[in-house]
Amino acid sequence: MTEQFAAEKARAAAWFRTLRDRIVASFEGLESAHGGAAPGRFEVTPTTRADGGGGLMSVMRGGQVFEKVGVNVSEVHGVLGERAQKAMAARGVPGMDSDPRFWASGISLVAHMVNPHCPAVHMNTRMFWTPHAWWFGGGADLNPCIEYAEDTAHFHAQMQVACDARDPAIYPKYKAWADEYFFIPHRGRARGVGGIFYDDLNTGDWEADFAFTQGVGAAFLPAFVPVTERRVGSAWSEADRETQLIHRGLYAEYNLVYDRGTKFGLETGHDANAVLMSLPPIAKWT
Repeated sequence: MTEQFAAEKARAAAWFRTLRDRIVASFEGLESAHGGAAPGRFEVTPTTRADGGGGLMSVMRGGQVFEKVGVNVSEVHGVLGERAQKAMAARGVPGMDSDPRFWASGISLVAHMVNPHCPAVHMNTRMFWTPHAWWFGGGADLNPCIEYAEDTAHFHAQMQVACDARDPAIYPKYKAWADEYFFIPHRGRARGVGGIFYDDLNTGDWEADFAFTQGVGAAFLPAFVPVTERRVGSAWSEADRETQLIHRGLYAEYNLVYDRGTKFGLETGHDANAVLMSLPPIAKWT
Protein backbone atom coordinates (compact mmCIF):
# COMPACT_ATOMS: atom_id res chain seq x y z
CA MET A 1 0.00 0.00 0.00
CA THR A 2 2.97 2.35 0.65
CA GLU A 3 4.06 2.53 -2.99
CA GLN A 4 0.52 2.39 -4.30
CA PHE A 5 -0.48 5.55 -2.47
CA ALA A 6 2.60 7.72 -3.04
CA ALA A 7 0.94 9.55 -5.95
CA GLU A 8 -2.39 9.86 -4.17
CA LYS A 9 -0.78 11.39 -1.10
CA ALA A 10 1.07 13.91 -3.28
CA ARG A 11 -2.14 14.88 -5.08
CA ALA A 12 -4.05 15.35 -1.84
CA ALA A 13 -1.32 17.49 -0.27
CA ALA A 14 -1.12 19.63 -3.43
CA TRP A 15 -4.89 20.19 -3.40
CA PHE A 16 -4.90 21.34 0.23
CA ARG A 17 -2.16 23.83 -0.59
CA THR A 18 -4.09 25.06 -3.66
CA LEU A 19 -7.22 25.54 -1.56
CA ARG A 20 -5.21 27.39 1.06
CA ASP A 21 -3.91 29.79 -1.60
CA ARG A 22 -7.44 30.46 -2.89
CA ILE A 23 -8.81 31.20 0.56
CA VAL A 24 -5.90 33.42 1.59
CA ALA A 25 -6.28 35.46 -1.60
CA SER A 26 -10.04 35.78 -1.08
CA PHE A 27 -9.69 36.88 2.55
CA GLU A 28 -6.98 39.39 1.73
CA GLY A 29 -9.32 40.71 -0.97
CA LEU A 30 -12.07 41.18 1.62
CA GLU A 31 -9.71 43.13 3.85
CA SER A 32 -8.53 45.21 0.92
CA ALA A 33 -12.13 46.07 0.04
CA HIS A 34 -13.01 47.13 3.59
CA GLY A 35 -9.69 47.98 5.22
CA GLY A 36 -9.01 51.50 4.02
CA ALA A 37 -5.42 52.58 3.47
CA ALA A 38 -3.77 49.61 5.16
CA PRO A 39 -5.41 46.40 3.98
CA GLY A 40 -4.48 43.27 5.87
CA ARG A 41 -2.05 40.61 4.79
CA PHE A 42 -1.43 37.16 6.17
CA GLU A 43 1.72 36.50 8.15
CA VAL A 44 3.07 33.15 6.93
CA THR A 45 5.21 30.98 9.18
CA PRO A 46 6.64 27.54 8.36
CA THR A 47 5.79 24.88 10.93
CA THR A 48 7.62 21.68 11.76
CA ARG A 49 6.92 18.40 13.46
CA ALA A 50 9.86 16.79 15.26
CA ASP A 51 9.27 13.29 13.85
CA GLY A 52 8.73 14.45 10.28
CA GLY A 53 6.96 16.93 8.08
CA GLY A 54 5.48 20.34 8.69
CA GLY A 55 3.43 22.96 6.95
CA LEU A 56 2.47 26.61 6.76
CA MET A 57 0.64 28.65 9.39
CA SER A 58 -0.96 31.73 7.84
CA VAL A 59 -2.52 34.21 10.28
CA MET A 60 -4.00 37.67 9.78
CA ARG A 61 -4.80 39.83 12.80
CA GLY A 62 -6.29 43.20 13.55
CA GLY A 63 -8.10 43.83 10.30
CA GLN A 64 -11.33 45.64 9.59
CA VAL A 65 -13.10 42.40 8.67
CA PHE A 66 -11.09 39.70 10.45
CA GLU A 67 -10.00 40.20 14.04
CA LYS A 68 -8.04 36.96 13.72
CA VAL A 69 -8.09 34.37 10.95
CA GLY A 70 -5.80 31.43 10.42
CA VAL A 71 -5.45 29.16 7.40
CA ASN A 72 -3.05 26.29 8.03
CA VAL A 73 -1.85 23.47 5.80
CA SER A 74 0.29 20.56 6.86
CA GLU A 75 1.85 17.36 5.60
CA VAL A 76 3.25 15.27 8.43
CA HIS A 77 4.45 11.73 8.95
CA GLY A 78 6.05 9.50 11.54
CA VAL A 79 5.06 6.90 14.12
CA LEU A 80 1.97 7.31 16.26
CA GLY A 81 2.52 7.36 20.01
CA GLU A 82 0.82 4.91 22.33
CA ARG A 83 -2.19 7.10 23.12
CA ALA A 84 -2.77 7.91 19.46
CA GLN A 85 -2.41 4.22 18.56
CA LYS A 86 -5.07 3.30 21.11
CA ALA A 87 -7.39 6.03 19.85
CA MET A 88 -7.00 4.86 16.25
CA ALA A 89 -7.48 1.20 17.17
CA ALA A 90 -10.65 2.12 19.10
CA ARG A 91 -12.00 3.68 15.88
CA GLY A 92 -11.34 0.43 14.02
CA VAL A 93 -8.11 1.37 12.23
CA PRO A 94 -6.26 -1.92 11.60
CA GLY A 95 -2.58 -2.59 12.13
CA MET A 96 -1.94 -0.21 15.02
CA ASP A 97 -0.33 -2.97 17.07
CA SER A 98 2.04 -4.04 14.30
CA ASP A 99 2.89 -0.95 12.24
CA PRO A 100 1.81 2.43 13.68
CA ARG A 101 3.39 4.56 10.98
CA PHE A 102 1.20 7.33 9.59
CA TRP A 103 1.03 10.15 7.07
CA ALA A 104 -1.50 12.98 7.14
CA SER A 105 -2.16 16.14 5.19
CA GLY A 106 -4.90 18.72 5.38
CA ILE A 107 -6.10 22.28 5.63
CA SER A 108 -7.59 23.86 8.75
CA LEU A 109 -9.23 27.28 8.90
CA VAL A 110 -10.82 29.35 11.67
CA ALA A 111 -11.97 32.97 11.32
CA HIS A 112 -12.97 35.25 14.20
CA MET A 113 -14.57 38.43 12.92
CA VAL A 114 -14.50 42.08 13.99
CA ASN A 115 -18.20 42.80 13.49
CA PRO A 116 -20.39 40.77 15.90
CA HIS A 117 -22.98 40.45 13.13
CA CYS A 118 -20.47 38.49 11.02
CA PRO A 119 -20.32 34.84 12.06
CA ALA A 120 -17.12 33.06 13.00
CA VAL A 121 -16.43 30.00 10.89
CA HIS A 122 -14.40 26.81 10.83
CA MET A 123 -13.44 24.51 7.95
CA ASN A 124 -11.05 21.64 7.54
CA THR A 125 -10.46 18.75 5.17
CA ARG A 126 -7.78 16.11 5.44
CA MET A 127 -6.41 12.78 4.27
CA PHE A 128 -4.94 10.24 6.69
CA TRP A 129 -2.90 7.17 5.73
CA THR A 130 -1.42 4.20 7.56
CA PRO A 131 0.16 1.08 6.02
CA HIS A 132 -3.15 -0.72 6.51
CA ALA A 133 -5.76 1.98 5.87
CA TRP A 134 -6.54 5.40 4.46
CA TRP A 135 -9.45 7.81 4.81
CA PHE A 136 -10.66 11.37 4.32
CA GLY A 137 -12.45 13.62 6.78
CA GLY A 138 -13.49 17.20 7.33
CA GLY A 139 -16.36 19.61 7.18
CA ALA A 140 -17.32 23.18 7.98
CA ASP A 141 -19.53 24.86 10.57
CA LEU A 142 -20.83 28.38 11.10
CA ASN A 143 -20.58 30.02 14.51
CA PRO A 144 -22.62 33.24 14.76
CA CYS A 145 -23.00 35.03 18.07
CA ILE A 146 -26.01 36.82 16.58
CA GLU A 147 -27.81 34.43 14.29
CA TYR A 148 -29.59 35.41 11.08
CA ALA A 149 -31.77 32.67 9.65
CA GLU A 150 -30.94 33.61 6.06
CA ASP A 151 -27.19 33.33 6.73
CA THR A 152 -27.61 29.91 8.30
CA ALA A 153 -29.78 28.77 5.40
CA HIS A 154 -27.25 30.00 2.82
CA PHE A 155 -24.31 28.29 4.51
CA HIS A 156 -26.15 24.99 4.81
CA ALA A 157 -27.39 25.21 1.22
CA GLN A 158 -23.82 25.43 -0.08
CA MET A 159 -22.76 22.49 2.06
CA GLN A 160 -25.70 20.53 0.68
CA VAL A 161 -24.64 21.33 -2.88
CA ALA A 162 -21.24 19.79 -2.16
CA CYS A 163 -22.86 16.70 -0.67
CA ASP A 164 -25.49 16.31 -3.38
CA ALA A 165 -22.79 16.22 -6.04
CA ARG A 166 -21.77 12.87 -4.56
CA ASP A 167 -25.07 11.50 -3.22
CA PRO A 168 -28.20 13.39 -2.05
CA ALA A 169 -28.52 10.93 0.82
CA ILE A 170 -25.35 12.04 2.59
CA TYR A 171 -26.18 15.67 3.44
CA PRO A 172 -28.68 14.76 6.18
CA LYS A 173 -26.20 12.25 7.58
CA TYR A 174 -23.26 14.66 7.62
CA LYS A 175 -25.40 17.52 8.95
CA ALA A 176 -26.53 15.35 11.85
CA TRP A 177 -22.93 14.28 12.43
CA ALA A 178 -21.90 17.95 12.69
CA ASP A 179 -24.72 18.67 15.14
CA GLU A 180 -23.47 15.81 17.30
CA TYR A 181 -19.74 16.49 16.91
CA PHE A 182 -19.84 20.25 17.60
CA PHE A 183 -22.03 19.87 20.69
CA ILE A 184 -20.67 21.05 24.06
CA PRO A 185 -21.93 18.54 26.65
CA HIS A 186 -21.08 20.57 29.75
CA ARG A 187 -23.04 23.53 28.34
CA GLY A 188 -25.83 21.44 26.89
CA ARG A 189 -25.71 23.29 23.56
CA ALA A 190 -23.98 23.44 20.20
CA ARG A 191 -21.14 25.90 19.65
CA GLY A 192 -22.85 27.31 16.54
CA VAL A 193 -25.50 26.56 13.91
CA GLY A 194 -23.72 23.55 12.44
CA GLY A 195 -22.78 22.60 8.93
CA ILE A 196 -21.41 19.22 7.92
CA PHE A 197 -18.85 16.85 9.39
CA TYR A 198 -17.52 13.50 8.22
CA ASP A 199 -14.63 11.22 9.09
CA ASP A 200 -13.21 7.78 8.25
CA LEU A 201 -14.43 8.19 4.66
CA ASN A 202 -13.14 5.20 2.70
CA THR A 203 -15.67 3.73 0.28
CA GLY A 204 -12.90 1.81 -1.48
CA ASP A 205 -12.94 4.34 -4.31
CA TRP A 206 -10.11 6.78 -3.58
CA GLU A 207 -10.81 8.98 -6.59
CA ALA A 208 -14.46 9.44 -5.65
CA ASP A 209 -13.69 10.10 -1.99
CA PHE A 210 -10.97 12.59 -2.93
CA ALA A 211 -13.31 14.34 -5.36
CA PHE A 212 -15.93 14.67 -2.62
CA THR A 213 -13.37 16.13 -0.22
CA GLN A 214 -12.28 18.60 -2.89
CA GLY A 215 -15.93 19.57 -3.36
CA VAL A 216 -16.38 20.26 0.34
CA GLY A 217 -13.31 22.49 0.35
CA ALA A 218 -14.37 24.30 -2.83
CA ALA A 219 -17.82 24.99 -1.32
CA PHE A 220 -16.38 26.94 1.58
CA LEU A 221 -15.84 30.34 -0.03
CA PRO A 222 -19.28 30.42 -1.74
CA ALA A 223 -20.80 29.46 1.62
CA PHE A 224 -19.00 32.00 3.78
CA VAL A 225 -17.98 35.05 1.74
CA PRO A 226 -21.52 36.19 0.75
CA VAL A 227 -22.60 36.01 4.41
CA THR A 228 -19.62 38.11 5.44
CA GLU A 229 -20.22 40.69 2.73
CA ARG A 230 -23.86 40.93 3.79
CA ARG A 231 -23.00 41.70 7.44
CA VAL A 232 -19.61 43.40 7.48
CA GLY A 233 -21.07 46.91 7.24
CA SER A 234 -23.74 46.43 9.91
CA ALA A 235 -23.71 48.82 12.84
CA TRP A 236 -22.99 47.18 16.18
CA SER A 237 -23.05 48.16 19.84
CA GLU A 238 -20.98 47.42 22.91
CA ALA A 239 -23.71 44.99 23.95
CA ASP A 240 -23.23 43.18 20.64
CA ARG A 241 -19.48 43.01 21.31
CA GLU A 242 -20.10 41.57 24.77
CA THR A 243 -22.34 38.90 23.24
CA GLN A 244 -19.60 38.09 20.75
CA LEU A 245 -16.88 37.73 23.37
CA ILE A 246 -18.98 35.46 25.57
CA HIS A 247 -19.86 33.32 22.57
CA ARG A 248 -16.16 33.02 21.78
CA GLY A 249 -15.75 31.48 25.22
CA LEU A 250 -17.89 28.59 24.03
CA TYR A 251 -15.65 28.15 21.01
CA ALA A 252 -12.52 28.12 23.16
CA GLU A 253 -14.03 25.62 25.59
CA TYR A 254 -14.98 23.26 22.80
CA ASN A 255 -11.62 23.35 21.05
CA LEU A 256 -9.62 22.87 24.23
CA VAL A 257 -11.78 20.17 25.80
CA TYR A 258 -13.39 18.17 23.00
CA ASP A 259 -11.94 18.82 19.56
CA ARG A 260 -10.29 15.66 18.24
CA GLY A 261 -7.97 17.53 15.89
CA THR A 262 -6.59 19.69 18.70
CA LYS A 263 -5.92 16.64 20.84
CA PHE A 264 -4.28 14.76 17.98
CA GLY A 265 -2.06 17.67 17.00
CA LEU A 266 -0.78 18.25 20.52
CA GLU A 267 -0.33 14.57 21.31
CA THR A 268 1.64 13.86 18.13
CA GLY A 269 4.07 16.74 18.54
CA HIS A 270 2.89 19.19 15.88
CA ASP A 271 3.68 22.88 16.28
CA ALA A 272 1.59 24.00 19.27
CA ASN A 273 1.02 27.50 17.88
CA ALA A 274 -0.38 26.03 14.68
CA VAL A 275 -2.59 23.57 16.58
CA LEU A 276 -3.97 26.34 18.81
CA MET A 277 -4.38 28.82 15.96
CA SER A 278 -8.13 28.22 16.21
CA LEU A 279 -8.47 30.01 19.55
CA PRO A 280 -10.00 33.50 19.51
CA PRO A 281 -7.79 36.50 20.30
CA ILE A 282 -10.13 37.74 23.04
CA ALA A 283 -12.94 35.91 24.83
CA LYS A 284 -15.03 36.34 27.97
CA TRP A 285 -16.84 34.14 30.45
CA THR A 286 -19.75 35.19 32.62
